[in-house]
Amino acid sequence: MGRRARGRRLRPRPEGAQDGAAGGGKRSEAGWEGGYPEIVKENKLFEHYYQELKIVPEGEWDQFMEALREPLPATLRITGYKSHAKEILHCLKNKYFKELEDLEVDGQKVEVPQPLSWYPEELAWHTNLSRKILRKSPQLEKFHQFLVSETESGNISRQEAVSMIPPLLLNAHPHHKILDMCAAPGSKTTQLIEMLHADMSVPFPEGFVIANDVDNKRCYLLVHQAKRLSSPCIMVVNHDAASIPRLSVDVGGRKEILFYDRILCDVPCSGDGTMRKNIDVWKKWTTLNSLQLHGLQLRIATRGAEQLVEGGRMVYSTCSLNPIEDEAVIASLLEKSEGALELADVSSELPGLKWMPGLTQWKVMTKDGQWFASWDEVPHSRHTQIRPTMFPPKDANTLQAMHLERCLRILPHHQNTGGFFVAVLVKKSSMPWNKRAPKLQGDSAELRAPAQSSPAGPTGGTAAGPSELERTPVTGMGDAEVIERTENLDDNGNKKDGVCGPPPSKKMKLFGFKEDPFVFIPEDDPLFPPIQKFYALDPSFPRMNLLTRTTEGKKRQLYMVSKELRNVLLNNSERVKVINTGIKVWCRNNSGEEFDCAFRLAQEGIYTLYPFINSRIITVSLEDVKILLTQENPFFRKLSSETYSQAKDLAKGSVVLKYEPDPTKPDTLQCPIVLCGWRGKASIRTFVPKNERLHYLRMMGLEVLAEKKKEAPVLTGDSAAGSGPPEDEASADRDEEQAAGVDAGAGGDPAGSPGASAPQSRTADL
Repeated sequence: MGRRARGRRLRPRPEGAQDGAAGGGKRSEAGWEGGYPEIVKENKLFEHYYQELKIVPEGEWDQFMEALREPLPATLRITGYKSHAKEILHCLKNKYFKELEDLEVDGQKVEVPQPLSWYPEELAWHTNLSRKILRKSPQLEKFHQFLVSETESGNISRQEAVSMIPPLLLNAHPHHKILDMCAAPGSKTTQLIEMLHADMSVPFPEGFVIANDVDNKRCYLLVHQAKRLSSPCIMVVNHDAASIPRLSVDVGGRKEILFYDRILCDVPCSGDGTMRKNIDVWKKWTTLNSLQLHGLQLRIATRGAEQLVEGGRMVYSTCSLNPIEDEAVIASLLEKSEGALELADVSSELPGLKWMPGLTQWKVMTKDGQWFASWDEVPHSRHTQIRPTMFPPKDANTLQAMHLERCLRILPHHQNTGGFFVAVLVKKSSMPWNKRAPKLQGDSAELRAPAQSSPAGPTGGTAAGPSELERTPVTGMGDAEVIERTENLDDNGNKKDGVCGPPPSKKMKLFGFKEDPFVFIPEDDPLFPPIQKFYALDPSFPRMNLLTRTTEGKKRQLYMVSKELRNVLLNNSERVKVINTGIKVWCRNNSGEEFDCAFRLAQEGIYTLYPFINSRIITVSLEDVKILLTQENPFFRKLSSETYSQAKDLAKGSVVLKYEPDPTKPDTLQCPIVLCGWRGKASIRTFVPKNERLHYLRMMGLEVLAEKKKEAPVLTGDSAAGSGPPEDEASADRDEEQAAGVDAGAGGDPAGSPGASAPQSRTADL
C-alpha cells in the first residue's frame, strides 16, 4: 500500500460520514469522493485564443465548446489483416451489439454501436459508452470482458477515432519500407503492420515497419502492442526522433542509405484536441506549451523529410488545434524544402470524413495574452520564446503556392470525435541541403567514391560510423544515390559473426534496460538440421532469418525476421538501439533429448511458419477444435476417428493442428485455424495462450463466462465439451508436457517479449 493510501486510512473520519464512504462521504456536487475537486471545464484564455484565430466556422462556437465538455465516446477497431476479421465482425454485429439494444445504464439509453462512415469495410465502430461505464456496469460485463480478451489477442484495438486517420492517409502497401517516428503507445503502428499483411498468403512481405520512440519505457508498451499481431516485419528502436540515425542496407554488395517509402510523423504536442478524455488540459492549457514544442516538432518533421525517398509520402499529425504546432510547422518545412516537398490533396481519400481546411493566416499569442501578427512586431526580449518560423510566410505568392488549405483539421463537434490535425506531404526531389557540396575537410573526399563491394556474409561488409552518415552528399547526387563511407568494424576485435549487439556508445547505455544481442543462426549450426528433418521444412524456408537472443549457453528460443529486417539489423547494429524484433517460432523442450526434436513450435509464430511445414500436420474438425481448446489433455478416443488415424503413427512431440472451413456449411466457422499442439503418449493437447483460446471459442459460438484465476473457462451451450481425463490416466502425458517446457495447466506459451527486461504493460484503458 502506498504512503498516500495509508495516510487516508489513518485519517480520522469526519462527523456525519456514512458507512463505506472513506474520508468524507459519497460523491457530492462539490467534488469527487476522497476530497478531490471536480475539474471545471472552463478556460477563458483557451476560448479567447481560438475565437480570435477563427478555427471554428461562424455560428458553431457553442456546439464546439459543448462537444469538448462531453466525454469522448468509446471506439474500437477490428484488426484487418487477420483472416478471421470478418468472423469477429460477424460475432460483434450478431451477438454483442444485439445484446446492447434497449439497454439502459444509469438512466442513460445505450446506443447500439455504429460503424465509422469513413473507415473502410466497417472495421471501426463507435458508441456513446464511456470507458468508465464500460468498466463498471454489471450489464456490460460480458461485452467488456469480450473487449479486454480480444484486445489482448490482437483482434481488436481500442483506439480513438481520429488516431486512425494518419495510417489510412499514409496509403501503405505490403512492399513499403515504413518509419513510425514517434510510435508509442503503438495503436497507429499496429494499423501499419496490418497494411503490410494485407495478403495473408504471403508470410514475409517485402516491406517492414521500424517503430521508434524516445522514451525507453514506452518502447516496451510499443513492443507489447506490436507483439499481439505476430509479424516478422516490425522492429522497435529507441532514439530521439529529431536525430534518428540514418540507416544503411546492403544492396548488391554496396552499402546504401535506407530511404523510407512512407513515414508517419505523429509528433509530441500540447494535446488540446484531447480535452474530452484528458480533462487536466482544461486546467493546464496555455499557449506556452505550443511555443515550447514548435521547435522540436519542426526538427522531427525535417528529419523525417530527409529520410523519405523521392516520390514517398509523409504524414504529419498532431492532436492539437493550435496553428503554431500545425500549419506553422508545415509552412516552415515547405519553405526550407525549396520545392522538394509539396502538400498532397487528400480531400477525396476518406469519403465520409468531415474536416475543415488548414488555416492560411494566424497570429502568435504569449501566455499572458499579448498578440503578435508578424515577426517584426516581436520585441528582442521575446526572441528566445517566439521564433520567425511560427508566423505565416509574408509573401502572398509563396503562401498561395504552399496550398495550406490542403491540411485537414478535425473538429470535435462535427463527428463526435477528438480534435486533430493532419497534413500529407509528398517528396518531389532531394532536400536542398542534400544537393550541396560538402566542405572538403579531412577525408570527406572519400564520400565521392562508391563503397567497395562487400562479401555476402554478415561481417564481410563494414558499417559506417554515425558521424559519416550525417555528412552531406556531393554535388549532383540525389538522396537515393548516396553511398555510405565505410569503416572497418574488426579494428576493435570484438565484432562477432552475425551478432547484432547494442550500440557501443556509453551515453546510450546509461538509460533504459540493457538489451540482449540479436544473434543470427549460422548456416552450419548443428542445431537446425534436426528441426528441418522433424518438421520436413520446405527447401524455400529462409533459415538465414532465424535468430536467437544469446551468444552463450543453450539457445532456448528461436525467433524469425524478414530478410529485409535482417539486412537492416546486420548493417546497423553499432548505430541503432534495437529494443525488439522478430517473432518466436520455436522453444526448446526442457528434456529435448527424449524426443526426436529438441524444439517445439510456438503459437506466436505459427501462422508465419506453417506454410513451410510439410510434416506433423493433423487436420481436425470443428468439434475436435472445441474439445482441444476446452479440455486439458483429451485422449485420442475423445477426438474424431479421422484425427486419431492421423495422430496414431506420429512420434511424440510438437504437432500442427489445422482446421479448414467447410464452404458448404456457411453457418459454421468460415476462417482457417492453425494451432500448436503436443502429441503425447495417448493424448493431444494445445499450447495456445488463454486469450487466443477464448477468442477461437467465441468465434465457434461458445459463450465464455467470467473466469476466476487458475480455473478453466466456464462454457455454456449444447456443444460445450465435457471434463478432462482422470488424474491417473493423464499423469504420463502431463510428465511429457512438463518435459516439453510448458506447465500443463498454463494452456499457452509464456508471455513476454524476447530479451525484454522491462515488465509488459497490461491492456490500457479497458
